[in-house]
Amino acid sequence: MKNAFTESLSLLKEVQKDDALLQNIQDAADMMIYALQAGHKILWCGNGGSAADCQHLSAELVARLNDQRRALASLALTTDTSFLTAWMNDTNNSDHLFSRQIKALALPGDVLIAISTSGNSQNIVEALRAARDNKAKCMVLSGNRGGKLKGMSDIELIVPSDNTQRIQEIHIIIGHMICEEVEKAFISP
Repeated sequence: MKNAFTESLSLLKEVQKDDALLQNIQDAADMMIYALQAGHKILWCGNGGSAADCQHLSAELVARLNDQRRALASLALTTDTSFLTAWMNDTNNSDHLFSRQIKALALPGDVLIAISTSGNSQNIVEALRAARDNKAKCMVLSGNRGGKLKGMSDIELIVPSDNTQRIQEIHIIIGHMICEEVEKAFISP
């Protein structure tokens, strides 16, 4: 059991020393701030634990973290169970589960945040393609050296591990860091 703490702390220290990743985290926050200030929205997608992270982090923007501020336009594409179940029942095609929603909802200037620990989820690949077609900005949180998602987004936040649990732990820390920076930009003096 202690080994999990050791692995997690070791990876966290590695990430903390990665100046390029830290700059990408700041760039991600800046991209979101700019989009929200311009009246655009943030869309999130991911599978399994990453879907839960999408919902969690999207809620941080709509609700708040630490300070009073206005609600920010953020939507996890993983929450519309009527669409999700209808699409899978009618088409049996999970590859286009998120891209279908993005085609309907993403506007130029919006930001899609796609989370995949493996970097290889085909429905995330298709989501990024659809977001690009709709002229939305794209950001990826992944592990596994980026997998298939490497090079598909404006900003890549790649956790240097192939251990799903450790990647998810770092993703939620990165997500909270980004949401904290976004929140600071919307707090009235």
